[in-house]
Amino acid sequence: MTNYREILRLRSLGINHSQIAESMAISRPTVITVLQRAVSQELDWCAAEALSDRELAARLFPQGERKPGETMEVDWAGQTAKLIDTDTGEPLDAYVFVAALPYSGYAYAEAFWGQDQEAWTSAHVNAFNFFDGVARILVPDNLKTGVIKNTRAELVLNKAYQELAEHYGTAIIPARVRAPKDKATVEGTVGVVSTFILAAIRNQQFFSLRELNEVIRERLHLLNHKPFQKKDGSRATMFAQERASLLPLPAQAFELAVWKIATVQYNYHIAADGQFYSVPFDYIKRKVDVRLTRGVVEVFFEGTRLCSHVRLYGHQGQYSTQEGHMPPNHQKYQQWNGERFRKWASKIGPSTAAVVEGILTGYKVEQQGYRACILYAGRGV
Repeated sequence: MTNYREILRLRSLGINHSQIAESMAISRPTVITVLQRAVSQELDWCAAEALSDRELAARLFPQGERKPGETMEVDWAGQTAKLIDTDTGEPLDAYVFVAALPYSGYAYAEAFWGQDQEAWTSAHVNAFNFFDGVARILVPDNLKTGVIKNTRAELVLNKAYQELAEHYGTAIIPARVRAPKDKATVEGTVGVVSTFILAAIRNQQFFSLRELNEVIRERLHLLNHKPFQKKDGSRATMFAQERASLLPLPAQAFELAVWKIATVQYNYHIAADGQFYSVPFDYIKRKVDVRLTRGVVEVFFEGTRLCSHVRLYGHQGQYSTQEGHMPPNHQKYQQWNGERFRKWASKIGPSTAAVVEGILTGYKVEQQGYRACILYAGRGV
């Protein structure tokens, strides 16, 4: 969870938005949004000190309001959709994500193969694009893909979910565990989607998510444009008024990052998905946080970014090593090649020569063995 208390404290010291964002490793729009909410709620640093984290979050981003553009509620529908496995003919479950804007009731729905982090993130990104904007508050259920811990005193969000919220400049206030009214709109919309969309297509056969989602989009359009029974207009006409109140989409869509914890090995590398990435050798034996996107691997220690690497793909066991991360006795071997390693090994003795030859010939491409030779030579053998 964003540390709202710390934002208010730093601002009370006269620190500007950019400096607060840099100090706390969060986005500048998040800082601005929190401070704007604090002004509107007449909250300053002194008042915040007397509140728990959960109480402060609730004061800054109160629930239950139905202001245009204020809230987007999200959940998975309890009812699954069915697809047919093209190989076996067996039925398969698809899980339907639902997002709703309480002010207009305008809804979004999409089917996924699972309820994992990638699906949860993709669903949010697609919902924001569908609404062509972002609500100021996200109200999810307490799923592990979104919320790790939610008690009266403490709220801990999934790191990837927090990053998504910061990227889009929104705040996450999960539904309280024993307060079903917090999710009244989305639960009502989930029921409507289950009836109007899923029940209506239960006798149809689908062989791919693409086919299923095409029909869901058709039914969703009908739902959003269906006239209200007790008042004029529809969800769509209400949304036409609400759209202008949504926050604008950022220039770039969010890229999912997976966070892991790793220990820096004695060879000053960490392992991530079967590949190895160097870290400054001073951090050997330390536990670090590793952030992986499709293209980049970043390593953090106690919130400070140590380094980044282009992510490796292909056969496992590859190394990405930056020369500046090496101990001095390893750096001197960095520019060596196979011939030079063999000459060095032969001077040490036949055993060393045999080990080095085994390393160099043990890979399909000789250059792949250079890293192991550097580590072997760097031990002072």
